[in-house]
Parts: sequence; C-alpha cells; structure tokens
Amino acid sequence: MVNRGAIILKYKEPFIKWANEADPVKDGSDVNLEMANQDRTVYLVSDQAAEHLEDWISKNFSTLFEAELDGWYTDEALWPKERDLKTFNEWFAVECHSVILDTVGGQIFDDEI
Repeated sequence: MVNRGAIILKYKEPFIKWANEADPVKDGSDVNLEMANQDRTVYLVSDQAAEHLEDWISKNFSTLFEAELDGWYTDEALWPKERDLKTFNEWFAVECHSVILDTVGGQIFDDEI
C-alpha cells in the first residue's frame, strides 16, 4: 500500500462547453462528456489531504484548475477569466480514493527528470 490518496477530477458540462467554445481550430467535431472523461489524470496527495479533502481542495483548487485547463489549451488567453472555487465546483466532480495499492513493487520514479 502507498501512503497517498488519489484525486481524480471528472469534467462536468460547463467545462465541456468551455472546451468546445474555446477551441481555436474548430473543425466541427465537439468533445462530449463521455469522451472527455475516458482517461483522467490522477493527482496523488498525502493521505492527510485525502482525509480532509474539502480543506485541501479549498487551498489547492487553483493549481488543479490550471493544470486541467493547460491539458486542453496551453494558451492562457483561451482560459476562462473566472477561476474561483465556485466555478471549480461547477466544472469538476472530485473523486478521492484513499487506498492505493502498488502492484508492481518496483521503484517509483519521475520519468520527466
């Protein structure tokens, strides 16, 4: 078992609407909710953060919000101006998983270093 929690953000309709409207190379093929939520980023957090999820989200939502926006469009000019906690909660459903099992058993390393 790994001493971490896992947070997964699931997109809601307002995010999908923004993603489709902000697309600078609109080709007529919109992304839908099901397509967008097929493969999500997993954010590992301390097990303490997982136990106090609402507090952790209220302190870190901005970082998560920007990471998700950047995953769609790196041009910050395309990002919505309103990125407060209320908007975050309207755009994302937060899933938290507190049991993480490492089935590989080998060393975990950062492949971007």
